[in-house]
Amino acid sequence: MRFLIVEDEYPAAKRLSQLILKMRPGTEICGTLDSVESTLQWLKDNPAPDLAFFDIQLGDGLSFDIFQHSPFMGPVVFTTAYDQYTLKAFKQDSVDYLLKPIEEEELAAALQKFDRRQQSPNILSPEILQSLVNSLSQPQYQSRFIIKIGQQLSYIATDEIQYFYSEDGIVFAQLEGKKRHALDYTLDALEPLLQPASFFRLNRKVIANIQSVQKVAPFFNGRLLVTLRPAADFEVTVSRDRASDFKRWLGA
Repeated sequence: MRFLIVEDEYPAAKRLSQLILKMRPGTEICGTLDSVESTLQWLKDNPAPDLAFFDIQLGDGLSFDIFQHSPFMGPVVFTTAYDQYTLKAFKQDSVDYLLKPIEEEELAAALQKFDRRQQSPNILSPEILQSLVNSLSQPQYQSRFIIKIGQQLSYIATDEIQYFYSEDGIVFAQLEGKKRHALDYTLDALEPLLQPASFFRLNRKVIANIQSVQKVAPFFNGRLLVTLRPAADFEVTVSRDRASDFKRWLGA
């Protein structure tokens, strides 16, 4: 069998090659490439491999670009640092993938899957390819944040956070009850990391989770007064300029 590896991180490429040869001693690693451009040239000059391992994100683009400029359409096992929920389309469309760092047992399962399908090889169709490109082009939002408890590090899930607020130059994540944790972020840095359907920047001091908004009432000069859960120790308002966007967010 001839296997091709496309990976722009040398340690990852070396580890994958070693694992393949350990599991399949008779395998020929017919090429180890690190870019879309070099892979296209290799595929042009050489017979197609029996199986290719493509890192999704290469230095000069996504490995999906290879399929748009080459007749090669698989079989492929993708390697990636994207999480499994983002890449559920791979399993649904019967195209396998490995999460980095690659574990030996996961690679073994992918090779077994490849063996089972050699009689009726799975072809990466243009429709499947486009669905994968679309899923990967969606913004990646933060699912959890690191916190410090004493001298130890832990984490909290983003959906557990009721709101973020700034106090004396420190940003806190407010949880249910009175629990709060300081974060090593500014509110400006946090904002693009949060799912817009769930979080809204109320003002310069607060970003609120939709589940924390208890009441909204008219306030002076066209502003809105917001009651959060748990109750904040300060007045929370939305400016007149942001009021329309806030109402649309509430009703989305």
